Amino acid sequence: MLLTSINSMTKANTMTLDFYNQNAEAFFNNTIQVDMSELYAPFLMRLPPQGCILDAGCGSGRDAKAFADLGFRVQAMDASIELVKLARQYTGLEVRHQNLESINEQEAFHGIWACASLLHLPMASLPRVFQQFAAALKPGGLWYLSFKYGQGERTKDGRNFTDLNEQGLAQLLSQCPSLSLVEQWITLDKRPDRDEQWLNALLVRG
Repeated sequence: MLLTSINSMTKANTMTLDFYNQNAEAFFNNTIQVDMSELYAPFLMRLPPQGCILDAGCGSGRDAKAFADLGFRVQAMDASIELVKLARQYTGLEVRHQNLESINEQEAFHGIWACASLLHLPMASLPRVFQQFAAALKPGGLWYLSFKYGQGERTKDGRNFTDLNEQGLAQLLSQCPSLSLVEQWITLDKRPDRDEQWLNALLVRG
């Protein structure tokens, strides 16, 4: 049973990664101009000037470039090699080709930005990834994350999604005691052709 579960998770991850590699340019064009400044504000105001930020699952590189332009030291990574290429060109940063599950830094970042990236991981992977991200934060470090608002796992348009609500986030945090919830709120999708809701949260490493 465990092997079947692992194989299913691997297949879902591969399917999602294939989608982004095959549709990288369209995804880049669809997201690069989205104004995220309202989401940046509560995150950046709690970070030290020129602090070090990890953009985990940077996609187009939109947010990484915005942070770098504001004087922060930014490391960015993405699991899609095609998006990594586009993000490198757009940001001028050395964007790493790396998946979220392999982050293993220790107390390296003042902030982690995981905007619409963790939602592609299976729910079974999230407790361990939460612990890895917590370890990568400096004490007192801040982590922004966002998930499509809801509950459960689903597949849509060739991608695997794990949706999360307040109860689901609370359950994940109960398995990672080094993290505390600072703030959570719900927003509408910033893209004009979408009407989805998003759960946003700020977590701090105590």
